Amino acid sequence: MRIRIVDAFTDRPFAGNPAGVVLLDSDGFPDDHWLQQVAAEVNLAETAFAHPLPRAAEADWALRWFTPVTEAPMCGHATLATTHVLKTTGAATGTVRFATLSGVLSATADDGGSITLDFPTASLTELPAPEKTAEVGALGVEIVAAHHAGPFIDDLLIEVADEKTVRALAPDIAALKRISHRGVIVTAAAEDPGRGYDFVSRLFAPGVGIDEDPVTGSAHTALAPYWSARFGRDELTGLQASARTGLVRTALRGDRTLLTGGAVTVIDGELLT
Repeated sequence: MRIRIVDAFTDRPFAGNPAGVVLLDSDGFPDDHWLQQVAAEVNLAETAFAHPLPRAAEADWALRWFTPVTEAPMCGHATLATTHVLKTTGAATGTVRFATLSGVLSATADDGGSITLDFPTASLTELPAPEKTAEVGALGVEIVAAHHAGPFIDDLLIEVADEKTVRALAPDIAALKRISHRGVIVTAAAEDPGRGYDFVSRLFAPGVGIDEDPVTGSAHTALAPYWSARFGRDELTGLQASARTGLVRTALRGDRTLLTGGAVTVIDGELLT
């Protein structure tokens, strides 16, 4: 069985967010324990498993994502990585529809190699007295605003003063691991939009086995409506300012958010068990 490692939301190797991708020949998934063991062995933020569906189905492929410790209800970068593998191997053409825990998600590749994901837009609920939350305390910085983002991602979205604050964050990971949400997105407006991005972010999710996610597509389903409302534009570019970095182009389309980025296969191997 083939397994590939694909760097997503980047156009060069060793940047963006790496994801494991396993295309299954069967018409169903192996048992959950095996899927989780493989994801733990790969030990990346997510490993994606996909199998083809019958022609009459509402989608073309069934898709699931696992962190090293749990199944994820939504994952952008591993969906982009899976689409990249389907396209580059000839296993799929045109728009690909995936049946997932977050409903049917579609992905379309353009002639230049970029892939656009069609995901549900997150709903944002402003939090009262956010400075008293455990998440804010674990970050150790002053905040501008805080919102809960749901329903599929269950993240706390926190705006801080500026890009420098986002880049310099050194949160208490042990404290963040005890929070009730999937993760914490920290964001700010770009210091210089002339550099090619409108806002920056970082995401910490140690409770699901990811101390810091390099580039998080799903988080941009919350970042897109947040910053689009602020800037008065539906199309933006976000830079996730992790050590690897990556760019996510967002386009707000009401209750759907389009996420666009590139991908590069860096490892193509065989899963022996």
